[in-house]
Amino acid sequence: MASAIPAPRHVPEPAFPDPDSLIDRSLIRTWLYWGLFWLMFTPSIGVAISTLFNYPSYLGTSEYLTFGRLRPLHVNGVIFGAFSTLFIGLCYYILPRLCGVRIWKGEWGHWLVWVWNLGLVAGMISLVLGYNQGLEAGEFPLVIDAVIFFVIGLTTVQFLMTISRRLEPQLYVSVWYLIGAFVWTTMNLILGSFILPYTITGINSAAFHGLFIHYIVGLWITPAGYVLIYYFLPASVRNPIYSHKLSLIGFWSLALFYPFVGIHHYLFSPIADWAETLAIITSMLLIVPVWTVLQNFFGTMIGRWQNFGRNLTAKFLIMGSLMYLVGCFQGSVEALRSIQQPTHFSDFVISHSHLTVFGTFVVWAIAGTVYVLPKLAGRPLWSFKLGNWSFWLITIGISVMGLDLTMAGLQQGFSLMSGVEWLDSLVAIRPYWLVRTVAGISMDIGMSLLVYNLMRTMLAARDREPAAAPLPRAPGIEGVRP
Repeated sequence: MASAIPAPRHVPEPAFPDPDSLIDRSLIRTWLYWGLFWLMFTPSIGVAISTLFNYPSYLGTSEYLTFGRLRPLHVNGVIFGAFSTLFIGLCYYILPRLCGVRIWKGEWGHWLVWVWNLGLVAGMISLVLGYNQGLEAGEFPLVIDAVIFFVIGLTTVQFLMTISRRLEPQLYVSVWYLIGAFVWTTMNLILGSFILPYTITGINSAAFHGLFIHYIVGLWITPAGYVLIYYFLPASVRNPIYSHKLSLIGFWSLALFYPFVGIHHYLFSPIADWAETLAIITSMLLIVPVWTVLQNFFGTMIGRWQNFGRNLTAKFLIMGSLMYLVGCFQGSVEALRSIQQPTHFSDFVISHSHLTVFGTFVVWAIAGTVYVLPKLAGRPLWSFKLGNWSFWLITIGISVMGLDLTMAGLQQGFSLMSGVEWLDSLVAIRPYWLVRTVAGISMDIGMSLLVYNLMRTMLAARDREPAAAPLPRAPGIEGVRP
């Protein structure tokens, strides 16, 4: 008689906790509130200094209100203040939900948020007072650079340890990009903050600065933006991401091609010709990650366009994607020697930077904030109508600014190529500068209305215990179990 074979014992998988129980609501709110402050303050400085182009004396003669003192506030404030602060706060929301565990050493975040933001306040004051290292996007004095490096370094450790302790075996694409953004930036800050200003001189300083500033844009802001849209677009439209394979192609092509593009702003310079040519080639190859991720985003919207008009988060994300398409096309083609002849050192480059840094990545951070804060408040956005006004004011403003500066840059560039005196070329584009200022005012009004809307949303929930509604879990999104 055959002996019975015992049935294999079923070992249950570890329980995946309710994602709402894993997030630290007060910590996320604090990061996002600071981010909204920088979002109102630093772009407004941009409007103030753009007005100087048409009315050079309207701010008086104080040395503290000159273009050279105010522009670094605008650049560093948008990058490290508005975008980075919102992004880090949203990471504290995203990562526990994708990993199924609380943030490792989560209590660190409660004092890191104050170290980060008070450091930025001190940095802004130091720039106004004239303490400046002279490197674009790296103007902060050494002590402020040390604060930024300290906070980014510790949050990198926090997030990597959280990922290593995750319950979800698969890494969703947002986590891939999060790892890349923090690890690459920790290394880049060592270059830009502690090595470049003090040990590299001459033409090598220009070459390495080109690399540093593009690492800020391409290896911090870009993957950070991908973290946000890869999470919030599927979540907001309740549809799985279109293609996980495309997301991996986008990740690895970004990692492979972007580290070499920074020198493309220094064509026709004494930098080695092979380095310039390599920058041109990799700049063109960036079309691969750009088009693959955009295909993923628009593919995710398939079957969901009918509800698009009432979905404010998705509208900001898709609008940012369109700006990304235009801005990155500009960035690739302006790396070509023949195209850079009329565009080099003109407002064409300023159009490109605004369409990508603000029109894409800051807008994606706004979208994530519009999604998260009402969840934390446990109620819908205070006024959808006001939110829609914000969307259109920001959209029209950045669209007009991008088109206007592109036209101004091309006119100026071709004028100089035809032998027009430099000063005459500037006089001819003054009307474009006035339009740029009006477009910036439109953007600032839109952001101010949005911040007001979000604050009313949070205040409406102040007198009752916040109970965030659970995140809609789109089927097929890795990292979030059904």
